Amino acid sequence: MTRRSAQISFLIPLALLVVSGCTAGTFVGGGASVSVAVAQERSVGVALDDTVIATQIVAIFFDYSIELLRKVSAEVVEGRVLLTGSVAEPEGRVDAVRLTWQIDGVTEVLNEIQVTDRGGLLDFALDTWVSTQLRTKLLLDRDIRALNYNVETVNGVIYLIGIAQNELELERVTNHARTIENVEKVISHVRVVGAP
Repeated sequence: MTRRSAQISFLIPLALLVVSGCTAGTFVGGGASVSVAVAQERSVGVALDDTVIATQIVAIFFDYSIELLRKVSAEVVEGRVLLTGSVAEPEGRVDAVRLTWQIDGVTEVLNEIQVTDRGGLLDFALDTWVSTQLRTKLLLDRDIRALNYNVETVNGVIYLIGIAQNELELERVTNHARTIENVEKVISHVRVVGAP
């Protein structure tokens, strides 16, 4: 096995952990991925394409800079890539976007990377807690298909990407997000089914 093959073998599971656009079913195996994809608005083929894109983003970030991989996360839905995280210099944002556009199948790059010195361990823990609370609220709300939403929180800002059944469902999701303590802002990149 070449060094490059070993890196890719290591990065595929890592990508699945890093990119929360790939649901927990992906970790179990191909059959579970298909089952989860069937429950989502995305087709099985599109969900698998998104997983491949996410894996390739992790690989290209890894090759370019471990620091970039550590600081920037990618969510992929229907070829749309939401980049979040925080970097110290504006060049980090530019590099992440440039590298992401090099991946086949990427149709849009949503650059929400913050340029800031914030983002220490305490901020990370608080952001993780905020995301966990929102994911729990979505799972417990019977009027929301939680599998269709990906949530990232960076420095108190919640970023959403996914596919809403309708405007009312999307409004419920954003209202849940706004009611969580320590949330400064909610930014949605969610597409509504049937919208152009």
